[in-house]
Amino acid sequence: MDKPRCAWVTSDEVYIDYHDREWGSFDQFHDEHYLFEMLSLEGAQAGLSWITILKRRENYRNAFAQFDPIKVSQFSEVDVEMLMNNEGIIRNRSKIESTIQNAKNFLKIQNQYGSFHEYLLTIFEQKLPIINHWETYHDVPAWTEQSKMLSKELKRQGFSFVGPTICYSFMQAVGIVNDHTTNCWLYDQ
Repeated sequence: MDKPRCAWVTSDEVYIDYHDREWGSFDQFHDEHYLFEMLSLEGAQAGLSWITILKRRENYRNAFAQFDPIKVSQFSEVDVEMLMNNEGIIRNRSKIESTIQNAKNFLKIQNQYGSFHEYLLTIFEQKLPIINHWETYHDVPAWTEQSKMLSKELKRQGFSFVGPTICYSFMQAVGIVNDHTTNCWLYDQ
């Protein structure tokens, strides 16, 4: 018998694997490359479905130096043009340039706070992860006051493609918030 999962998970193995092994898990919260990767991928997803980005994830990793913020921050206009010709990613100039600028801002935050995850901890004053108790996927909001606050803070730091909905998706992805519905096998994990 298959495990019960959150309703947004389709029968696509990529989605199942992402849901079961990664989404909502706080395990990688201290991994700076992972945080930068997820922030970048969530920004790339703006206006698209998550599965569109998830299926291109390896292409994104290869195109953006495994999401090493130091390397990405040094990308030049030549790199932008190469990325614009990379059929393995979404070729949106604004999103590509945003990822490069966000890498620079990510590094500034690391220098100021010691790490990006320490910076996030200053924003979320309560104990993390935040565990919600949604019964159905329809109960899960698209954004919250906390994601609105994170969006405002990141924009103040110079980030782009970080609206409240993108920030909430990021919070869910990296386990800042656990939004597995109460009928999902991972809810109690």
